[in-house]
Amino acid sequence: QVQLVESGGGLVQPGGSLRLSCAASGIIFSIDAMGWYRQAPGKQRELVATITSGGHTNYADSVKGRFTISRDNAKNTVYLQMNSLKPEDTAVYQCNAYRRSILYNYWGQGTQVTVSS
Repeated sequence: QVQLVESGGGLVQPGGSLRLSCAASGIIFSIDAMGWYRQAPGKQRELVATITSGGHTNYADSVKGRFTISRDNAKNTVYLQMNSLKPEDTAVYQCNAYRRSILYNYWGQGTQVTVSS
């Protein structure tokens, strides 16, 4: 199985930056893609960014040019660098890992990001 632990959330002013981390453990060789999702109060969970095992990335239109997803294979960790943060970025951010072979998604516990002056 796969376990995911997120960290790095917090309170930041508009225009500021945060870097989220997601450390994976377990059967990590089976992961085909990882991503970050977010959910604000009263809103549906939405995809923020993904990165495949081959390094291909995708971003939601709302974060393109501001957020960067990356991975450190040595540390089995995926990062989300968030720059130029806006109040509408406020949400609980969750890390996701996908195993294509069994069509299964693993989820972290989530980390709160609050953007407010």
